[in-house]
Amino acid sequence: MSEAWAAGRIALVTGATSGFGEAMARRLLAAGGHVIATGRRADRLASLAEELASERLLTRELDVTSEASIAALLPSLPPAFEAIDILYNNAGLALGLGKAHEANLGDWETMIATNVTGLVRMTRAVLPGMVARDRGDVINISSVAANYPYPGGNVYGATKAFVRQFSLNLRADLLGTKIRVTSIEPGMADTEFSVVRFKGDQTAADKVYAGVHAMSADDVALVCESVLRLPAHINVNTLEIMPVQQAFGPFAVDRG
Repeated sequence: MSEAWAAGRIALVTGATSGFGEAMARRLLAAGGHVIATGRRADRLASLAEELASERLLTRELDVTSEASIAALLPSLPPAFEAIDILYNNAGLALGLGKAHEANLGDWETMIATNVTGLVRMTRAVLPGMVARDRGDVINISSVAANYPYPGGNVYGATKAFVRQFSLNLRADLLGTKIRVTSIEPGMADTEFSVVRFKGDQTAADKVYAGVHAMSADDVALVCESVLRLPAHINVNTLEIMPVQQAFGPFAVDRG
């Protein structure tokens, strides 16, 4: 297959200032695509634009938790970036590992606002154009936490289960169009994810990945690329990926 596999395509990437989003933006751009890289951190967007220095890269500040920020995005796009046909819904986060009865309610609300409401609003904003043009790919970043509960995963896992189910329901609604929808569900990936979860505690974040050859952000982007490269008549509904050193634990039983 041609290395310019994204030529002629226009991708909107949320959460492009680090991790999976930045890695995917780089891959799309290297493959000839036009990329709208969005995120909250203007300094990182500026650094990305300066480093990559491409007329096919457009950066925009975007807070997916802000309805006004999303509403302002599409009208601001120049003609060369208007016909979005790849939506990479990546912006998301986990906060804390407290048990449900001890967790910070504000953290829960932030996760829901970002992982659920933000993703839904972005999809609703971009999808009508895809339907009108009858083409496109929606890649939603979920998590293995959507399928496997763990202590402290409570609301984070629930938000990612929503992403998975929303993706499947989009497929049902889009039957009869040429639009593909995929829920990507990664396991352990060594990004800023745990630093954010532990609110800047790098030591706690490092312990998560100690002794494990975890996936990198680019590993996950490579998997997403493989989905986008498939022939147009193939849809990958859900795709769960883990490092080899990660698997499933036995059922927990309280024998007390």
